[in-house]
Amino acid sequence: MILARHVLAGDSLAAARVLIGARLVHEGPDGRRSGRIVETEAYIGTEDRASHARFGRTARNAIMFGPAGRAYVYLVYGMYDCLNVVTGEEGRAAAVLIRAVEPIEGIDAMRDARVAWAARRGRATASASGLRDSRLASGPGLVSVAFGIDRSHNGVDLCDVESSLRLEAAEAGDRLPDIATSARIGVAYAAEPWRSMPWRFVDASSPVSGAGDRGPRRR
Repeated sequence: MILARHVLAGDSLAAARVLIGARLVHEGPDGRRSGRIVETEAYIGTEDRASHARFGRTARNAIMFGPAGRAYVYLVYGMYDCLNVVTGEEGRAAAVLIRAVEPIEGIDAMRDARVAWAARRGRATASASGLRDSRLASGPGLVSVAFGIDRSHNGVDLCDVESSLRLEAAEAGDRLPDIATSARIGVAYAAEPWRSMPWRFVDASSPVSGAGDRGPRRR
């Protein structure tokens, strides 16, 4: 059921669409956490003024240059780790940000992670513990919190069946996503046309739809 690498190694916009409905899986000491990816954003090439690669290859963004299927995890605001999937042909910097996931398995572990994260930052734990299941991974930083992802996962092969953090194809019987597109979020600093590129993809049928508008927005 692992997501095939060639699906991610082709056109990055097509990959961003294919990832909608695919499953993000993390198997750790507290068991298996999984969910349906319901929101993504594509960042393609050094010419993309909204991309981390806009200034060329650096130690931080080197993973974006390939191969496809690797995890690119970066820190934003000094508190959120964000998960991206490297896409496209090797040598051209491209990645798809996982902005929101609809939880399926390991929901108690996700909720515990959200409560612990809130406590570490002096925030109200009651609001975190009372969240609806669908809101536990409803933004790019919250995906990593809920799934226990951090920068130690940078470079992990998400298409390796032996990897504890991986991508799996949608299962038979899963609902078909109703994909809507829009401009990417939080890229007002980018010059046009990059600011308005419709490279954000959302499953409009998901109860998480729109939730990814919250959370870290800076690239």
